[in-house]
Amino acid sequence: MKKPAPAAAPAAPALFALSPGLRRFLLATATVTGGAVMVIEILGAKLLAPYFGTSHFVWTAQIGVTLLALAAGYAAGGWLADRSPRPAWIYGGLILAAAWLCGVVLWLEPIAYACLRFELAAGSLLGSALLFFVPLALLAMVGPFFARVLTQSLDRVGRNVGRLIALGTLGSVAGTALISYVIIPRVPNSVSLYGCAVLLLITALIYFAAWGRPGLAPAAVLGGMALLGGLVGTARPPFSELAGWRELYRGNSNFGLLQVIESEGGTRRYYLNDLLTQNSYDPATRQSVSLFTHMLYELGRAYAVRVEEVLCIGMGVGIVPMQFAREGARVDVVEINPAVVPLAERFFDFEPARVRLHLGDGRYFLVRATNRYDVIVLDAFLGDSSPSHLMTREAFTAMRRCLKPGGVLVMNTISDLGPGRDFLVASLARTLDAVFRQVRVHAAGNGNIFLVAADQPDLSPRREPDFARMPAPVRYEAEAAYHGVRQVDRAHGRVLTDDFNPVEFHDAVNREQLRRTLAQAYRPR
Repeated sequence: MKKPAPAAAPAAPALFALSPGLRRFLLATATVTGGAVMVIEILGAKLLAPYFGTSHFVWTAQIGVTLLALAAGYAAGGWLADRSPRPAWIYGGLILAAAWLCGVVLWLEPIAYACLRFELAAGSLLGSALLFFVPLALLAMVGPFFARVLTQSLDRVGRNVGRLIALGTLGSVAGTALISYVIIPRVPNSVSLYGCAVLLLITALIYFAAWGRPGLAPAAVLGGMALLGGLVGTARPPFSELAGWRELYRGNSNFGLLQVIESEGGTRRYYLNDLLTQNSYDPATRQSVSLFTHMLYELGRAYAVRVEEVLCIGMGVGIVPMQFAREGARVDVVEINPAVVPLAERFFDFEPARVRLHLGDGRYFLVRATNRYDVIVLDAFLGDSSPSHLMTREAFTAMRRCLKPGGVLVMNTISDLGPGRDFLVASLARTLDAVFRQVRVHAAGNGNIFLVAADQPDLSPRREPDFARMPAPVRYEAEAAYHGVRQVDRAHGRVLTDDFNPVEFHDAVNREQLRRTLAQAYRPR
């Protein structure tokens, strides 16, 4: 008895002949979508920063969601290509991705605020997934799907797949460079994301107009509706309508959203970076009304043997450097964000000609520095904290090398001295102990903590601050901070090094609370 013949495998869907024009267009699409993936990934982290900050939690969430979306898209694209290898499926997906991105522009603010109720890691992960998983997965389908469509015979599989991967990667490189170096410093993030959606929609409509005409009308209708919604979102930027305040300036930069707002009576002016209040100012008296600016100046003046040469790492809006410059000191200022300089000059009376301004990273400047200083002021902030590479034993060693005998380092940070929340302060004190002979910690109880370090055998004030010339709102806090030398339990921290610096992880609770408070304060009512 003969065994029955095995059932024949289902026939693969027939492939249609590709015209040279369509083949080139598919390759061009792979390049465009490769660039769009990187644009969305980078812009996603930037769009989430005002709500969740810029810590590694946010970048981990964005990178993780991107990789999961790519994995899902690759699998779905390969599966769909084997079932129905018609390019219209992919270009329909591009329209859906464009529509989703327009929705992100419109609904970013309420979704992000909803995710703020969760812890930092979970909230940023959920926000990133809700906003960006779907469009990234749709874009990831392009590669495996087009590999199937472009392969008409087995002897060209390697060539087609290699070409698609190469073009997609080149598109990613171009997208990364374009968004990072050209677009972000000049264009609002919401407008950039909207522009990405427009590019994807145009790509899809070109295909339907040239090779898939029956689907052109519904594609155009859906795309038009999506673009209208996205346009509404770009016309209503977040945090621009604050009750009792008027926005004087809004600008994007490589280091976040920059804003200047002023009270309706013009008595107070605030500089915000991703919703973090960097400084407050009284335009009438030309004085800061933020405690830290006065304390950085007064502590440097109080503890240093002399105050003739000063280095400020982190310009802020130029208030601290100008205080030293007006007292006759020669001041070097290192600022990594060039977009801050014209803003400081226009709204906060900063005079670049009065200082020596260096645009670049503070750590890079320290490595190359040949000058020596009586006072180094470390007030560099990225988001809600100082950059971690400026808070290590190696960084403080470089600062000590740049100090004259009798010179002092004065540092500002935001943290908590309470048990279980003092890892940052304890670690900074312990790390400074490993480099300098003497360290003092000043705090007034408002979150600002000031550390003073020097190689002096007896670190004690040589001059009393002039509290009388400070504005009334900060005078009491300044006196409390100056006289409030705190004892820090170093055992609660560790020596921070370039090789191991877990500050962002252990200080996450404090930063999460600060970021949530700030974001909620600017939420439209």
